[in-house]
Amino acid sequence: MKKWYSLIDKVYSKGNLYESFLKVKKNRGVAGIDNITISNFGEDLQENLEKIHLELKSGNYTPSPVKRVKIPKANGKMRPLGIPTVKDRIVQQAINNIIQPIFEPDFHPQSYGYRPNKSCQMAVAKAQVLMVRNELPFVVDMDLSKCFDTLNHKFIMQSLNRKISDGTLLKLIEKILKSGVMQEGRYSETEIGSPQGGVISPLLMNIYLDSFDQEMKSLGIEIVRYADDILLFAKTKKKAEQYQRIAVEYLNSIYLIVNEEKTHIASVLNGVKYSFSG
Repeated sequence: MKKWYSLIDKVYSKGNLYESFLKVKKNRGVAGIDNITISNFGEDLQENLEKIHLELKSGNYTPSPVKRVKIPKANGKMRPLGIPTVKDRIVQQAINNIIQPIFEPDFHPQSYGYRPNKSCQMAVAKAQVLMVRNELPFVVDMDLSKCFDTLNHKFIMQSLNRKISDGTLLKLIEKILKSGVMQEGRYSETEIGSPQGGVISPLLMNIYLDSFDQEMKSLGIEIVRYADDILLFAKTKKKAEQYQRIAVEYLNSIYLIVNEEKTHIASVLNGVKYSFSG
């Protein structure tokens, strides 16, 4: 497997930082704990990007804690989001721009969430093909509990290190993971998780869960995954139950918790309700 050694200079290049600002601006979003909006940041854009460039180049960049907010889910419960500052979103986007092309080509083809040229609709279409054309009518619909919030930092770094040997970049990502959370004026350390709402979090989730995807592939188990929504396909209910046990055991081994109450086996005969949240 090819490993990449010198990447940090590509992250802090002025061209990459400017491109990252444009992407952050396009995605909009509210201010972080410093109350600086995208418009505020853009007023002195050249100066602000130069400051980020020098901080990253010198190793003096320190990410701010994310602002924790809660938004309502469809089921009436609240979903926690972590909102980084605009400056930190630009840095995360700059990292994404460089490392996503390194990992993307080797991701499982049936992983669809947060990937370029992939969509929820494509995930549904593939699931239908597997059930009908491939004659795999039994489906294990798996639900992971608070996946973003339970990603193990050590396993994230091990997963990144499979392809990246740039110690400065790895330390930068670890700094971002451990930057902490501010909620109602109170600071909390972050020893696990990558906050939902962080620019880099979706990519880190896919890198993290790719080991699961590849394990299922090596065992001949057909899957469709959209972020943390997972479907496993089988010819018989007995096989589906076996696949579920294998998958749960593996996910537990990488520190993820399967919500047993929401995980169930469905079949084409009784109808399959897709849980993809795309």
